[in-house]
Amino acid sequence: MHKLVILIEPQEDWLRFETEWPAFLHLVEALPGLQREATSRVDAFLYGQSRCNQMHELFFDSSASVENALASPEGQAAGKKLQQITGGRMTLFIAEHKEDNLENIRKFKRQDGSAG
Repeated sequence: MHKLVILIEPQEDWLRFETEWPAFLHLVEALPGLQREATSRVDAFLYGQSRCNQMHELFFDSSASVENALASPEGQAAGKKLQQITGGRMTLFIAEHKEDNLENIRKFKRQDGSAG
C-alpha cells in the first residue's frame, strides 16, 4: 500500500482554512483508486524543525495508483484547491505504507522479552 501524505503548515488565517477544508475533502474523496483517508491534528512537537498543524493521508494500492489519482481531473482540481486554501504552506510526499497489529507483533517476541 502507498499513501499520499499532506503536511499542513501553520496558516495565516486558520478560520478561512477550516471553512474551505471540507471543499478540499469533497474533491479528494472523488480521487480514482482512493482506498481510505485519515486526518490528524498535531497536538505537540517533540523533536525536529519541520512544523505542521495537520496531516492528511490518502491511501492507495500502489505508487502508480497515487500518481494516476494526482494526474486525474479530480486530482488536478484537489491540488488547485489545496494550493488555494494553504497558500502553498504544505508539504506533499508519497510513502510506502506497511502496518502490523500488536497481536501479530507479539507472536514474534522472544521469551526474554526482546524482539526478533
